[in-house]
Amino acid sequence: MGDNVLMRLVLASASPARRATLIAAGITPIVHVSTVDEDAILAALPGGRAFCGGTTTPADEVAALAAAKCSDVCASLSAPGKVSDLPEGEPVLVVGCDSMLEIGGQMLGKPHTPDVARERIRAMRRTTATLWTGHCAAILAPASSRYEGTAEERTVSASLTRSASTQVHFGDISDAEIDAYVATGEPLHVAGSFTVDGLGGPFIEGVTGDYHSVVGISLPLLRSMATELGVFWPDLWDAPRP
Repeated sequence: MGDNVLMRLVLASASPARRATLIAAGITPIVHVSTVDEDAILAALPGGRAFCGGTTTPADEVAALAAAKCSDVCASLSAPGKVSDLPEGEPVLVVGCDSMLEIGGQMLGKPHTPDVARERIRAMRRTTATLWTGHCAAILAPASSRYEGTAEERTVSASLTRSASTQVHFGDISDAEIDAYVATGEPLHVAGSFTVDGLGGPFIEGVTGDYHSVVGISLPLLRSMATELGVFWPDLWDAPRP
């Protein structure tokens, strides 16, 4: 691709942080949220869950979830007769992501409740954990023809799945600070019970690796994947290149 032809990116995630990261990089995504059952996907992994006696690795788990989300959104957007906000007659890059925190031989997703969030953050303070983020990118090709004014089914012409890991170094967080942070509700719906780009940022002393991956989407990895799929990264920018 290239030749100064813009290409839209579809983000298969409801994450405000992922969307904001892409926008800051000059890419305003079209958001379509997947409806996959994450627990069912993890339970069905052929090697068994990581750290549960199976052979599946943390990278495998987040990759499987990212691939399932990307595939689900691609299937939804490909349904014949579906009213779509995709640019007519043009391919789009669909991206699915999933993040989990590895600490103490466990893979942690979203805590969902204050008690679980509080317990996890207390266990993380003064430690280093690994944040794993899976990425799946797919080229959703345009319909080849039209029938009675309705676009025919789009098809996935190519896809890639990759995982990235980053070390997160947590500070010495007091119980009072943990209680105050949990009370904001922010850590309840994010992987590992913390955010590096929000209220949780001051409690993290540093990261080793890609900062964007901790936010939920690794821009360097995604650019590499897009390039491998034949997408020229600047073609994803909102503004036409000079």
